[in-house]
Amino acid sequence: MGFVQEFKAFAFKGNVVDLAVGVIIGAAFGKIVSSLVEDVITPLLLNPALKAAGAENIATLTWNGVKYGNFLSAIISFLCIAMVLFWLIKAANKINKPAETAPAGPSNEEVLLAEIRDLLKNK
Repeated sequence: MGFVQEFKAFAFKGNVVDLAVGVIIGAAFGKIVSSLVEDVITPLLLNPALKAAGAENIATLTWNGVKYGNFLSAIISFLCIAMVLFWLIKAANKINKPAETAPAGPSNEEVLLAEIRDLLKNK
């Protein structure tokens, strides 16, 4: 098998293509979640809370040249994004919940064993 054929077999396997599609969809979904956090949740919830605490611009907080405000801002952003993803995945799981199936009846082996048991009881 030549190099080109090997590469073609590798590059166009189903799992490689699926992974590429997943990465692209993930990047697009990441933009949606980031926009939701930065453009909706932060102005509605986080900014009023920071104003009430007296720290309107948390990213500018420093101490002896250490910009710990950037670190705190990154932590808060991560927590907001994680919470939004949790809510979205929870909602998606609720929507995609599989229908409950009825329990299957006894297998053939179980039926035969029950018959044998009943015959032995009657003897």
